[in-house]
Amino acid sequence: MTKETQRPDLNERARGLLKTLVEQYIDAGEPVGSGTLARASGMGLSSATVRNVLADLEDLGYVHAPHTSAGRVPTARGYRLFVDSMLSPQPLTDFEFENIERQLLAMRQQGQDLVQSASRLLSGLSNMAGVVMLPKYGIALLRQIEFLPLSEKRVLAILVVNDRQVENRVLHVHRDYGRDELERAANFLNHKFAGRDLHTVRRQVLATLKQTRRNMDKAMAEAISLAEQTFDDTAPETGYVMAGQTNLMGMAEFSNIGRLRELFEVFNEQHDILRLLDECLAGERMQIFIGEESGYTVLDECSVVTAPYTVEGQVVGSLGVIGPTRMEYDRIIPLVESTADLLGSVLRKL
Repeated sequence: MTKETQRPDLNERARGLLKTLVEQYIDAGEPVGSGTLARASGMGLSSATVRNVLADLEDLGYVHAPHTSAGRVPTARGYRLFVDSMLSPQPLTDFEFENIERQLLAMRQQGQDLVQSASRLLSGLSNMAGVVMLPKYGIALLRQIEFLPLSEKRVLAILVVNDRQVENRVLHVHRDYGRDELERAANFLNHKFAGRDLHTVRRQVLATLKQTRRNMDKAMAEAISLAEQTFDDTAPETGYVMAGQTNLMGMAEFSNIGRLRELFEVFNEQHDILRLLDECLAGERMQIFIGEESGYTVLDECSVVTAPYTVEGQVVGSLGVIGPTRMEYDRIIPLVESTADLLGSVLRKL
């Protein structure tokens, strides 16, 4: 489902107790003691036997004991084993599925409005933060570029984007250019970049400048330099829309104001969350990041459940839910997966 699962050498008793402990902790939010676990497991084990198994699980890194309690709570590794091999996600009911579809169809509009609706739906149904990446298929595609000389070391760059949209940009250059050399530069760039989205063009222009400037002839170098300035003010990378961040404020896991502030700063800056969404996008499958698996300390108390959404067989974005590691995975996973399917379906009808 996500990260590669390490198959521990746990017997059925240890696996059963770990599963029960995770379920109990998700339900109650309190460290689980050996007596409670012995009763809840229904395995007929004594508290002493359960304590011995818990000690082994702790040694293996699947549970730990908070300083203030003799009970145990799952670690990220324990959640990972639970999610990958012990969980039985409950599919949405027909009513729940149709309700999400009905609400998305009611907001069936182009662009961000529909994405905002999906993020609000995810937030409302999960009681956590819902996040939806803006669809990448909406990025502007370069059809043609043309340069015209202006006076006083200026060049007019004319971009034809998508089918008919025209954008003009005035470039301030280091010397005056002749019409012929500007035409050669445009021909080179059209051959190399026409049909690609502007963000990709900008990245490739910068990469070319960095990697091959020494090996380029003068004409190519001039063309790439013009392109660098032309695409310098293109919009930032595709972002995301988030809703329900304040849902996290009332959760015990985020009672530390300093940590909560850091978490909200991550949400606002977007870069870190985008990387996780991009991983889902690249993998073209559901991804679940539990605690420190995200690679960001500020998300150590969080889980991020993501799924890609497609339009006409092409993955164009991803969406997900961000909440505490103590989330109801059996409910959140099918919610995220179904919402991704429905969002793609509604986008296809636009």
